[in-house]
Amino acid sequence: MFTRLGFAVLALMAAPGAAQNEAPQPQERPTIKIERPSLTPEQEARGERFSHFSKVVGAKMKDARFSGEIAIAFSPLDNGELYTSTAVAQDADGNRRETGLPWRWASVTKQVIAVMIMQEVARGTIALDAPVARYLPEFRSPNASLITVRQLLRHQTGLPNPDDTKPDPQGVPSYYTPDFAGNKDPLTGYCAGPVRGEPGGAWSYNNCDYIVAGALLEAVTGESWEAILDMRKRRSFAQSDPKLWDRPLIGIAPLADAQPVPEPWPGYVANVREPTFDIASFGAAGALYGTAFDLVAFDMHLATGQYLPPEALAELWDGQPELGYLALGQWAFEAPLKGCAAPVRIIERRGAIGGVQVRNFILPETKMALAMFTDQAEFDFGEIWQGAGFSFEMLSLAACPQGPQ
Repeated sequence: MFTRLGFAVLALMAAPGAAQNEAPQPQERPTIKIERPSLTPEQEARGERFSHFSKVVGAKMKDARFSGEIAIAFSPLDNGELYTSTAVAQDADGNRRETGLPWRWASVTKQVIAVMIMQEVARGTIALDAPVARYLPEFRSPNASLITVRQLLRHQTGLPNPDDTKPDPQGVPSYYTPDFAGNKDPLTGYCAGPVRGEPGGAWSYNNCDYIVAGALLEAVTGESWEAILDMRKRRSFAQSDPKLWDRPLIGIAPLADAQPVPEPWPGYVANVREPTFDIASFGAAGALYGTAFDLVAFDMHLATGQYLPPEALAELWDGQPELGYLALGQWAFEAPLKGCAAPVRIIERRGAIGGVQVRNFILPETKMALAMFTDQAEFDFGEIWQGAGFSFEMLSLAACPQGPQ
């Protein structure tokens, strides 16, 4: 599937028809010339690995009893003008399902929000080390004047966590239910309540951090984060001329924070349909829906500089060893993969709500992206750094020479 073509196409039209008093001459058929970019051996090798992955991924999914969808994207060029993506969707027994249906992105939403915040940093409208209160003077948290924007994106705020609200009879924290009796306003409600600790220091995962980050985007731009995303996903960061792009960068369906009804991929916990969540209550921390194709498209355009200038992208992906390689809204680290001669740089973002899990990987140097969604809460992806498990095997297959198969 070509999402954006980087080939120049030239059609040479036939000469005008002969005069009426002459015998008609057969017209020449138009000639189509396609100028394909010349690829280096390394770029050719990437393409071969992509092709092999696409052929064998279904069998790998069946062997692991993986129920869900896996999408991979590959760009042979460094400028992102051309990339190819494909996906396989099936149940744990290997029965194929329809690809390209929307999934809940869960906390991958945070990765998207962090990119939009960094776009404002690159424009000079937000400073990463400024206090959040500078942009949100109505934020009533005791930590409002102490938290920096950087700490907000790195979960170092000490804000309360909606996960800690009293669970309902199904075990769902009450904040994420339609019957929550409290105030969900990002600036005056639950997230502005009693804090859990002082800002800085070790990171502590917290959905309030990104619920507040969504409010910060709205305060700075005058638009909701949903409206900003709907506009910006269609263009590069530097775009000024609408003619530069003739189609959305993110392709099959628009991203949305509205839950599809019925949901194409509802989650299961211990083979039982998951409890009911109010997905919209996750807001900028986890409410996005989109297809697997949408996600790898986002990844490829991020990796090839379409969304951020180089210095802002480097800041976004500055994984801190003392914080477990946490960067801004994602993790950035190097790890050995099977078949690769040297450790590979990996950008990882994961998420889970109920019975749905997602793993999103970007390989900046190899210009590949891999997104994996499952509808099974218990599926074990493993950890890349452990050198084993499903994520490790899939990334190795996508990024590294595997030898004779």
